[in-house]
Amino acid sequence: MTAVEPRTAEAGHARKPLWRRLLGPLLSVALVAGVFVWFLPQFTSLSDVWASVRALSWLEVTILLLAAVWNLATYQFVMVATTPGMTLGQATVSTETSTAVSNTVIGGAAISLGLTYAMNSSWGFSRSRTSVSLLVSGLWNNFAKLGLPVLALVLLAFTATPTTGRLVAGAVGVAALVVAVVLLGMLLRSRAAAARLGTAFGKIASAVLRPFGKGPVSGWDRATTKFRERTVLLLRARWHWITLATVVSHLSLFAVLLLALRFVGVGPEEVSLAEALAVFAFARLLTAIPFTPGGLGVIELALITGLSTAGGPRALVAAAVLLFRALTYVLPIPIGLATYIFWRRNRSWRREPNSAPRTELVPETV
Repeated sequence: MTAVEPRTAEAGHARKPLWRRLLGPLLSVALVAGVFVWFLPQFTSLSDVWASVRALSWLEVTILLLAAVWNLATYQFVMVATTPGMTLGQATVSTETSTAVSNTVIGGAAISLGLTYAMNSSWGFSRSRTSVSLLVSGLWNNFAKLGLPVLALVLLAFTATPTTGRLVAGAVGVAALVVAVVLLGMLLRSRAAAARLGTAFGKIASAVLRPFGKGPVSGWDRATTKFRERTVLLLRARWHWITLATVVSHLSLFAVLLLALRFVGVGPEEVSLAEALAVFAFARLLTAIPFTPGGLGVIELALITGLSTAGGPRALVAAAVLLFRALTYVLPIPIGLATYIFWRRNRSWRREPNSAPRTELVPETV
């Protein structure tokens, strides 16, 4: 059974004009070029970055590599938790390949989504089971992105004098997180509640689209009801494991950044743990909107600006951020290429469609 997707009255109309389809990619390229050609040289040079990297001891390099590999491994735990019946090996191949695509191709998020469906389907998982995994992991990922800034601001409140800006930001973050959790609770409470919630969101979406000449959306009540039916068993049984895996994944990524800062010479007296976490958390919020592949340029801009403002030496901060991005953005690309080749050539995991192992957490309709 395929997922019921929200639709608009414009569905099926002609494709967008060429200039509109090219506008997004061109803006992405311009943003990346502006960051690396104009912004970054104001902070440091590639020779200074290389000098900072060469100054690292073998022990520091080993620790950074181990932290980076662990960070990559944590992605798999979320997928295993949200896809009953999937093995750790299958999750590794799927997540590493899709991450590599997202990091290298403009509009790679959509391509990696299709690739995930193709991989999971080749292993016998139905489109519905893959949709459940992607929806739940995406929700929890956004919960973490909302929650980390709140945690960072709480830590800052204990280590520095609270400011009005921090208090307001913290209150907004708490409110957004509470609203998200309450809406999820309403969605899972009953079929009728899910339908009402979908209808309400459909009205909001229609109102937002109306000034742009788009027709009203439809089917959102059916989509939210279908989502509830497919996820209620999974979330009731595994919500704590999904939450733990998501938090570990985000904090593991932060650990790579913190280690890079400390190893290049940015000490806690210049940028504290709480300050580094706050900058990291708000930079992660920017990735909720895919301006560029893997946040390229956007993340560097946010991290370097924020950490320098917090008190870190500009050249050392830039070196640490570029080292962090090399380990978390560049490193997954060759690994993803290898896992893609493995998927194409390995036949031992292949199954007939919809024949993946079922568990009590998978409804008969999924």
